[in-house]
Amino acid sequence: MFGIGGGELVFIIFIALMLFGADKIPDIARTMGKIMRQVKDATDDIKYEITKSAESNDIDLKSISKNFTNEVDNIKQGFNNVLTESEIKNTLDTTSVTEDLTSEIKKTKEDIENFTGPIKRQL
Repeated sequence: MFGIGGGELVFIIFIALMLFGADKIPDIARTMGKIMRQVKDATDDIKYEITKSAESNDIDLKSISKNFTNEVDNIKQGFNNVLTESEIKNTLDTTSVTEDLTSEIKKTKEDIENFTGPIKRQL
């Protein structure tokens, strides 16, 4: 539910109890329920009016919603293509960086092995 875990929900309920008290929580829940019902009824009325207006003007809502869905799918596919291209580029960049690091490590290892100072690495 909204990405909230059980422990977080218990904590929120505890804070609500501390702020409002046990006697006001049912009133608040009842008021929130009424508000949610009014919002749902308002959205249903708006949907009905839009549908009624579209039917009276001979507008096919199914074809409009299908076209809209197709456009959204095209946008999703474009984003996926961009992400795939980006992943390929990042993979190539990672390969070159890995090769550079490997060559630097080899050079440093050779330098350490060829060191002839007062402290020489024992093999």
